[in-house]
Amino acid sequence: MKIILEARPQPSRAWSYCSPLLALLVTVLLGAVIFSLSGKSPIQGISVFFWEPIKNAYAWGEIATKATPLLLIALGLGLCFRSNIWNIGAEGQFVLGAITGGWVALQAGPATGAWIIPLILLAGCLGGMVWASIVAILRDRFNTNEILVSLMLVYVAIQLLAYLVYGPWKDPAGYNFPRTATFDVATQLPRLMAGSRANISVALALCAALAMWFFMFRTKAGFAQQVGGLAPMAARYAGFSARRTLWMALLTSGGLAGLAGALEVIGPVGQLNPHVPVGYGFTAIIVAFVGRLHPVGMVFSTVLLSMFVIGGELSQSQLGLPKSISSVFQGLLLFNLLACDALVNYRIRIKRTAVPHTQPSSASTTTKGVA
Repeated sequence: MKIILEARPQPSRAWSYCSPLLALLVTVLLGAVIFSLSGKSPIQGISVFFWEPIKNAYAWGEIATKATPLLLIALGLGLCFRSNIWNIGAEGQFVLGAITGGWVALQAGPATGAWIIPLILLAGCLGGMVWASIVAILRDRFNTNEILVSLMLVYVAIQLLAYLVYGPWKDPAGYNFPRTATFDVATQLPRLMAGSRANISVALALCAALAMWFFMFRTKAGFAQQVGGLAPMAARYAGFSARRTLWMALLTSGGLAGLAGALEVIGPVGQLNPHVPVGYGFTAIIVAFVGRLHPVGMVFSTVLLSMFVIGGELSQSQLGLPKSISSVFQGLLLFNLLACDALVNYRIRIKRTAVPHTQPSSASTTTKGVA
């Protein structure tokens, strides 16, 4: 008996849309099992992880704060992955954007006006683009693997940040803590509402999602990016440049990740410190795939993954569970989504193999005849 996956002649469109919801439901059920095995009440665990992050306006403000950098990074990664460019080092580009944007923010003083905010964001974009261009140059000139190069550059960026906040940029009045001086009030982004950390960067991220949708599906350049990823030979035949596809994808992804880093340090953080890299660049990979690499889908998956991040923090503080519980749920969601997508496109078929009928050998027949 063999179990095989047989491609469906026509996958159900309704089930393809319902697949993420089914994956979320399965994740919740498996989460209840995990809480039970950890010695916690499943009902209490699900309440803390899934309900507490969305129960009131302040909670939604926290989700918006987490979702902003995730969405910006995921939008750039979605373009890369659709172009068949595997940028896994968005975390490093995020850190470089935080460093370059933070350097501009440190120049602000009492006489500085709000005009410095666009300069900070521009510096963040340029920092992320420069870091991504290293990957692009090595891939373009030497055909190196962008997965390994971009991933290794993450640790270089983190060490560069640590050198700066432990060394030349350390705040002299900071009681020897590894951090820069708090940025001037002129660099602060306007809040969406009183009592919430959410700021206007949320609107900026949503505008970026709209712009990315328009670029991907309403422009020739966006069409060329996707064709270059799906069918490189066809793209070459149509006259689309593979080199341009590479540079466009990586520079856009790096710029958006750097913008997210600059927004993070002048928004919720307010200074540079070693804890700026919190894994947004890696979580955004899951955001991109859960959102089906579509800008609109990534808006919803960003909210969901932000809820997971906050739920993990609350589970740690209220239930005493390890911090890694958030990563466990993120991994479960991605695994369940892949499994559901596989069942949408394929069906399980059990193939029974017939047992061969053995004929008596000639030797045994001869022996019986002699006997």
